[in-house]
Amino acid sequence: MSDLRPLLIAQIKAQGPITLADFMATCLMHPEHGYYATRDPFGAAGDFITAPEISQMFGELVGLSLAQSWLDQGAPAPFILAEAGPGRGTMMADILRATRQVPGFHAAMRLHLIETSPTLRQAQHQALGRGDIIWHDSFVDLPDLPLYLLANEFFDALPIRQVLRDGGHWRERCVGVTGGDLGFGLSAPMAIAGLEPRLEDTKDGDIVEFSPQARAVAALIGNHIEAKGGAALIIDYGDWHSLGDTFQAVKGHEIIPPLADPGLADLTAHVDFAALADATASGYSRLTPQGVFLERLGITQRAQALTAGMSGEALDSHISAHRRLTHAEEMGNLFKVMAFYPKSATPPPGLEP
Repeated sequence: MSDLRPLLIAQIKAQGPITLADFMATCLMHPEHGYYATRDPFGAAGDFITAPEISQMFGELVGLSLAQSWLDQGAPAPFILAEAGPGRGTMMADILRATRQVPGFHAAMRLHLIETSPTLRQAQHQALGRGDIIWHDSFVDLPDLPLYLLANEFFDALPIRQVLRDGGHWRERCVGVTGGDLGFGLSAPMAIAGLEPRLEDTKDGDIVEFSPQARAVAALIGNHIEAKGGAALIIDYGDWHSLGDTFQAVKGHEIIPPLADPGLADLTAHVDFAALADATASGYSRLTPQGVFLERLGITQRAQALTAGMSGEALDSHISAHRRLTHAEEMGNLFKVMAFYPKSATPPPGLEP
């Protein structure tokens, strides 16, 4: 039984229904009972597996794409190499290994990680084995240096609001208490600033998701990159526009009802990449399927090179990892990639027009 459920019920009874964004923020980041504040959710023993945990090839190629972008922009020194939501540090470890041979890259980089979870900060420190890591709770206090940033499955965990189209207005989906337990409800019809354009591509009963926090983070990243240089690779599941209910809870690698275990399950929603592009002052690349992005960077050739000496289960696992990352019916089409970069620069490799 979730220790957070009675706290949420008491709060809602005292103060009224809460938005989905407030529910997500509490469930994920409550200092005592929040999902990310209390556990390491990654890997086979956790609740989900991300691309860097599937194969080293993912982090290697992503890192080399960023390193080439750094070279293309004149190899500025010093610069920030950063990751948002670095998990266990697996991807950053692969990036650091792959970029070791890029002339001047390691000497010029300053390693910064955006992570609020004490548990995961400890795991990152152990994985990277470095004494020069600087952690941040947010993007606000990053130094004024060129920024080369990875954000893999970061934006999908930022709190969302959900609204249902009702004529020329919207009704917000909220979490309340019904029959003594948590349940969904709808607000009275209202106008919501910024959603007027969505009245043109939706119909009555359609659900639209939006994340003010995601837009704010995208603006911070994009403004920094446009002013100081750099690039950001944003990799996540989602599409150009939000349409429909994508809010989900995952526990033990299984999807469960989203209100079932507050604080004990991961909560995510598909990313609206159009909203991120609209928020940034920088240039942004065309939205590209993950499989296409990785193939452009040479994942098949890298996979073939790594098979040397492999046989049996190790070879089968390696082939399966390549398929899972790139094939359309697996992660290849569901996950998309977008880059932010200065308007005076070109997109990172893999995201060419």
